[in-house]
Amino acid sequence: MKIAIRSLIAVLSLLAAMSAIAVDTKPFDPATFAALQAANKPVLIDVYADWCPICKQEAPIVGELMVSTEFKDFTVLRVNFDTQKDVRRALGVAQQSTFIVYRGKQEVARSIADTNKGSIAATLRKALS
Repeated sequence: MKIAIRSLIAVLSLLAAMSAIAVDTKPFDPATFAALQAANKPVLIDVYADWCPICKQEAPIVGELMVSTEFKDFTVLRVNFDTQKDVRRALGVAQQSTFIVYRGKQEVARSIADTNKGSIAATLRKALS
């Protein structure tokens, strides 16, 4: 019985990990961003740093939200805080763990260092209305 439960937990964990992989996440590049804006698509720009503990807390939350039906149309564009300084300046970003939400060409929300699933979801919803 214990082996069956452990096996079930392992399978469920694997499925959850595979779901997170399905998220449409891409490195930020101006051409992709412009195409998504022109198509009036919802976009989450995730400014992260590999060394940032808050970014590491945010990543699985965003992954979980993005595989939900509600946020299936989003594309996540990731900006590396340390190596994409020109993009950071253009977007007006001062620190890592910044989320910027766009609907088409309009910025509709911005949050910094948010690790609360409910408030991240609320921020994302601003691009859906």
